[in-house]
Amino acid sequence: MLRVSQATDIGLVRELNEDSILVGPKDVFVVADGMGGHVAGEIASHIFTATVENRLSSGDAVLDQDGLRYLVVDGNEAIYDCTKENPEKSGMGTTATILHIGERSAFWAHVGDSRLYRLRKGELRQITNDHTYVAELLANGSISADEAADHPNKNMLLRAVGVDPVVKVDTGELALRNGDTFLLCSDGLTNMVTLPAIQTILEAVDCQDKAEALVELAKAGGGFDNISAIVVEYNEE
Repeated sequence: MLRVSQATDIGLVRELNEDSILVGPKDVFVVADGMGGHVAGEIASHIFTATVENRLSSGDAVLDQDGLRYLVVDGNEAIYDCTKENPEKSGMGTTATILHIGERSAFWAHVGDSRLYRLRKGELRQITNDHTYVAELLANGSISADEAADHPNKNMLLRAVGVDPVVKVDTGELALRNGDTFLLCSDGLTNMVTLPAIQTILEAVDCQDKAEALVELAKAGGGFDNISAIVVEYNEE
């Protein structure tokens, strides 16, 4: 049995919400954070979630690692085709983080710096890797975690959906355990709220809408970006 909460918010600074989220059929969940000026980021993220929803509704989507990869590839093609028809939107794109909860496993696909977390038995773990310049510097030891947090290029993406005709997609499979909680979110949350604070919300048994609580926490921290969160709590029947 799944308990799901979802929320997306423009934040306190931006004029548009370029995030798009989907709680779709077949227990598929998506967070997409658009990029590109002239409202192109908003268009890109919505094209992506609409493409995924259409594929799911058509009934021909296979929901394993390869199937989720193909969903991202389809979304990439749809956004890239849009830019070819509308040259003024050239360079627009979006992050994409997809989660599917199956019978015994969770499958995911990911591009960009939105994130998927899993909370299990008191441990909050980031499942996806950020495809950013700063994440690469951190991984190869060129900078420290403290330097990464304040780096001027911390939001520079190395990989996004829709920018190029071909996209490289990370995928994975996770065995499900009773009580697992998953969080999909845009960086408007993780840049504003510490991981211990996020974990406190996810573990709160009396919180009826954890996604909305996370968004409000990010706004209280400044709300400098759009904020999106989907919380999926898994319990065996």
